[in-house]
Amino acid sequence: MEFQKPVTELSEAEAAAELVSLRDMLARADVAYHQKDNPEISDADYDAIKQRNTAIEAAFPHLILPDTPTKKIGAPIASGFKKAKHRVPMLSLANGFSDEDIVQFDERIHRFLNIPDDTDITYTAEPKIDGLSLSLLYENGALIRAATRGDGETGEDVTENARTIPSIPQKLHEAPDTLEVRGEVYMAHADFAALNERQEAAGEKPFANPRNAAAGSLRQLNA
Repeated sequence: MEFQKPVTELSEAEAAAELVSLRDMLARADVAYHQKDNPEISDADYDAIKQRNTAIEAAFPHLILPDTPTKKIGAPIASGFKKAKHRVPMLSLANGFSDEDIVQFDERIHRFLNIPDDTDITYTAEPKIDGLSLSLLYENGALIRAATRGDGETGEDVTENARTIPSIPQKLHEAPDTLEVRGEVYMAHADFAALNERQEAAGEKPFANPRNAAAGSLRQLNA
């Protein structure tokens, strides 16, 4: 996605107007992605819009909106689900798009740990599965609640739907009195392809991607 002007060339009025426009674009995209499981823009375009918003806020900090999308996670819960308040906020990962982003991340870690700049830090990296974030709450070994991330503070109670996933244990043995497990609900590519074949054979619209298909299955009102 391309923008008409570099941030450094924006007037204050242009910056203010664009922040409102970008906020609204991201809000619509969040609802389509998180609530309707039917994305309207690509991940790359979404990230570009959010980066643009962040860059304008850095250049014009006095114009930051009270409901800025840079402080927002996910989207409000969809109607039809009970609310599930997270015991600890359920946050999301930050993105890195360039070598410079990674260098700056390393610099922040050094500052946070109060480690000299010339001291090497060993990192471990692994692929991230793109699914629907889910929190599983166990008490005395029994699964009592499954909740989506929602807006980070409050999610959707999808306990009955989560119970239909065979890999989620209903009972844990030798577990702490209270245990919360967070992970991703996802669909394998082969299963996604087979699902879309069934959709098309039935004359139905195919799903956009495995992530949204998995999310849609978990957020059915009828488990």
